[in-house]
Order: sequence, then structure tokens, then C-alpha cells
Amino acid sequence: MAHKRKTYRYRNAVEIEEYHTGRYGAPGQKRKEKAKPTPEQMEKVNQRNKEKLCRRKLRKWFREEDPYLTLTYARQERPPDMKMAKKQFEKFVDCVRKEYRKRGAVLRWIRNIEVGTKNAWHIHMILNRIPDTDLIVARAWAHGLVEMIPCNKKGDVRKLAAYLTKTPRTDPRLREASYSASRNLPLPKPEERIVRRWETWEEGIVRIPKGFYLDKESYHEGINPVTGFKYREYTLLRMTQEGGKNADRRHLHRDKPAGARKGKGKGDLPDERKKGGRDAPRAAAADRGV
Repeated sequence: MAHKRKTYRYRNAVEIEEYHTGRYGAPGQKRKEKAKPTPEQMEKVNQRNKEKLCRRKLRKWFREEDPYLTLTYARQERPPDMKMAKKQFEKFVDCVRKEYRKRGAVLRWIRNIEVGTKNAWHIHMILNRIPDTDLIVARAWAHGLVEMIPCNKKGDVRKLAAYLTKTPRTDPRLREASYSASRNLPLPKPEERIVRRWETWEEGIVRIPKGFYLDKESYHEGINPVTGFKYREYTLLRMTQEGGKNADRRHLHRDKPAGARKGKGKGDLPDERKKGGRDAPRAAAADRGV
């Protein structure tokens, strides 16, 4: 069965989505019965998509040295509700944006306003760094302290995106949360192609091109509850001198049933890197990205 592949390229990463549809025929592919998604399923899908969108904005527009902020509230400065907290943040951003403009820079940001079950308010935020960012932010935030660290100290991009999109569902310590990002973070469209060579991919097997390794925690397979067809997604990260030393450089192996034949599976991605084939990620350089 043919399947569609979407490829998203960033400076140090390539994200890949593969999924089946009935549009191109489905010989030999067992389709699960269609079912209306439950509210819980839709909530999980929406959260996953929000994290995915945040992650791609981080990869495209931010770098390792950009600051990760936690804006705290003094007890007497805590807002009465989320509406007031958003207004306070807007005032803060307006002030920071003006200072960036004075220096010939454009402000870009992603944030999550959070209030805990014990009424402790704070704002997590990442913004692009310029030489005076620490002074600008400290002067602009009038409701408490500002904690600032390089965003790479919060973990990899995938974990940072999950942290910036937390909700009471994903973190029971929260009572309410509000995620948002500046409008000047556009994302390019992915490369799309129809793969007609194989009936399907072999579960858990990915061919990794030279210079990259598989982020194992990014690998996900499932059944689309709407279409009833399989899908999978994963991320390839560029090798560095320090990164990826212990990663699988060619395959991700899942447990196989006894007696499964060795060698190249029918679902392997072609290893065309020897001739610079079109299926090997080319890691096109982006203007910015993590």
C-alpha cells in the first residue's frame, strides 16, 4: 500500500510523518473500523498537535542560547484571574518590544501562563536574545522576580515544547494554563511525496542517513481513529561531537516475533545516501532553529 510522507527540515533536525490513506489503494492493508473519537481521544490529539506546533516553532526560530524565562509574582501582585494575567503579560511584552525596536531587533516569543492549585501564578517564556535582553526584561516585569537561563538547560526541544504547553490535564499541579506565541513565527510547508514502493513500513524499523541519529523518544506509531489507517512519526537529529554517541545510527529495533527473518525489511526506508538519493534527509539550513 502506498503511503504519504511529510518531511519537515530544520537546522539540526528532520521531522518525518508517514501515514496511510485509502486514496492510493490499500491492498493487503487491514483497515481498522472507523469510530467517532471520544472527547478524551480528541483532547490527546489536540494536545499532541499543540506540542508539535510549539516544537517546530522552537526549531525554526530559536537557538540554544536564547533565554528561558520564569516571570514570578509577588504574593500581593497575584492577578485575580487569567484575563488580568494576560493583560499584564501584554503590557510586559509591549515594553520589551519597544526596547527591541530601539535596538533594531524584532521580538519573538512563546509563553505559557500558569496558576497552580495553591494559587501561585507564574509565566514560562522563551524569547530571542539580544545583548541587553536581561536588563530589558528585568525592567519591564513589575510584578515579581525574573529567573533566566539558556533554553537548552531545560532539556531538548521536544521536552521544552511539552513544558511550554502544559495544561491541568498534563500536569495536575496546575489549576489553569494559557499557551500563546507571537504571530511572527511562520512555519514553512513540509515536503510531501507519495511512497509507492512498499505495502507499508516495518514496525519499529527506520533507516537513518549518515550524519543523523534517531531520537528514540520521538518515535510514535498508532492508528488514526478517524481514518482507521496506521501512521507513524519520528525525528532525526544531526550528529555533533558530543551528541548522539549512544544513539542507534541506522535502525530503531523493536522486539520481533520469534523466527522473524533477518536483513532488510519490506518497510525499511531506502539507504540511498550512498548515491545521494532523494529519500536521504538533506538537512537544508534554516535561518534560525534549534
